[in-house]
Amino acid sequence: MNTIHFNHDRLDAAIVDLDGTMVDTLGDFHAALNGMLADLWLPAVSRELVERSVGKGSEHLIRCVLADVGGPASAYEPAWAAYQAHYDRINGDHSDVYAGVPEGLAALAAHGLKLACLTNKPGAFARDLLAMKGLANRFSLVFGGDAFERKKPDPLPLLKTCEALGTSPQRTLVIGDSSNDAQAARAAGCPVVLVTYGYNHGEPVTAVDADGFVDRLDALRWA
Repeated sequence: MNTIHFNHDRLDAAIVDLDGTMVDTLGDFHAALNGMLADLWLPAVSRELVERSVGKGSEHLIRCVLADVGGPASAYEPAWAAYQAHYDRINGDHSDVYAGVPEGLAALAAHGLKLACLTNKPGAFARDLLAMKGLANRFSLVFGGDAFERKKPDPLPLLKTCEALGTSPQRTLVIGDSSNDAQAARAAGCPVVLVTYGYNHGEPVTAVDADGFVDRLDALRWA
């Protein structure tokens, strides 16, 4: 198992991604999107297509899916409404917390780090999912993709989250699963660790510029 050692005296906080990092939500996305497509009398999509498209927010995901099935541009607005309704109904039903996540979050907190969850998922869905999976009480702050003017990989959400935590980017560890998280962290000036099991647009995550990789969240070690 890959492990990374950090000096906790050099960190004040950690910002943790949600989808693909803490919870495997691919089943939720797949079910909600295919429900949306059925409402629009469009063909279903595969889990593989969804996995490649997840990570840049719901708007991007819906546009990718509509493009794949040949949906017209005019379908976006009704697709958005249908997707929101389906996702709200099934949120968490087809998802599971990854092994090592509760233990990893507990270890971060035990070393005195402030914890925030920052995701491109809409905030209401993120908060409901964290509560359903028993993870909500680990975070002092939860920000979704609708919290700020821009989403990851733009650094703005990370900078705003550091500001809300009262920490500097240099002393705030970013934990994610994709190039979105790493690019945002690099631009914001945060150290970044990626998990090896998430969704990285169909590309090998170990090819991404990051400070390290772990196979489980509880593989972080402290000096």
